[in-house]
Parts: sequence; structure tokens; C-alpha cells
Amino acid sequence: MPAFEQIPKPIPASIAHSAELAYLVNLAGEGLPYYLWSQIAEPGESPFEVGKQRACRESGGFSYRHAWVIEREQKAVSAIVGYPLQHEETESETDATSPIAPLLELEALAGASWYVNVLATFKDFRCQGMGSLLLNHVEQLAIDSGCRDMSLIVSSNNTSARNLYQSLGYQTRACRPSVPFPDSGSIGKWELMMKAL
Repeated sequence: MPAFEQIPKPIPASIAHSAELAYLVNLAGEGLPYYLWSQIAEPGESPFEVGKQRACRESGGFSYRHAWVIEREQKAVSAIVGYPLQHEETESETDATSPIAPLLELEALAGASWYVNVLATFKDFRCQGMGSLLLNHVEQLAIDSGCRDMSLIVSSNNTSARNLYQSLGYQTRACRPSVPFPDSGSIGKWELMMKAL
């Protein structure tokens, strides 16, 4: 694995990264974002177009404003999306049969942590230390913001990601069975992993 000094430093994402962000968000979400985008796409609009539009938003969890990327040849090849969680008391309910229901349940258990919504790298650029570098970057942002914990959710079957998180001090705090969706494959369980800062 190359030293961090050999990897370009993370930079704040921009609207110009929206296509790469949409792809990486779907990769990290085990195909669930694509399915959700397909549910709200207009006739003739591709789900990835919806994803790109959402990446361009100025607010919301999935926004370029909450993302940092590592570039190669002016293209984002690795990205992290994260922000401090601020849970509010709401009466909104999610159908228990919805594939996002277990994710929302786990997120609600993460407290006032800095939540890593997305961490993903294009296949050709994996195993180069980019994921660790991005996590270290946002952990420092979390410390600077006063957060005491980091949190993220990962598929139990994504062993490479789980191994990375465990090697960096993250521990599983809770699990929920995944709810199948078209082309969901074998996600296994969703795991909430946390790390004290």
C-alpha cells in the first residue's frame, strides 16, 4: 500500500463531480440508491440522472457539499460523504417493508455522531490507501466540530469494507436484517459500526 504522501490529498467535492458521486454512492449503498432513484425518476429519465441531480443539491445528506474526493486526472476516483447527525423528534414513520427502514433504524441509534454516509472507491483504484486517508480526513473534521464519535453503516457481506473499518478502530454496535429489493443480491445484515474519537 502506498504511503499517504503519494495519494492526492482529499479536496471538497464540487458539482463537477456529480456523476462520479452518484456512481460511488450507489456502489457504497449496494445498489439501493439506484433502486430508490428509479422509483422517483421521470419517464425517460435514468436513475443515475436522478442521482446526479441529488448530488448537485445544496443541502440534504447526499449533497456535494458534504463530500470530499480524491482525484486522478481531474476525476473523482474515491469519495466520502459525511456530516454530524442531528436527530430531531419527528412523527414520520417508514414502512417496515421498505428497504431503507433498517438503515434509518440504525442511523437513529448513532446518536450525535459524525455519520459517514458513503465511502467508496472505483475498482481500479482500490487497495491504495484512499479509503483510510478519507476516513482520517473526516475524523479530524469531526474532532474539530466537537463530535465524540464516528458512525457508519455497512453490509455484513462487504468483508473488505468491514475489515478496513475494524482495522481503524470501528466496532459493530447493532445489526438489522436487510429488506430485499430488485437486484439486491446478498447484502446480509446492515451493521452500524462506531468509533470513539
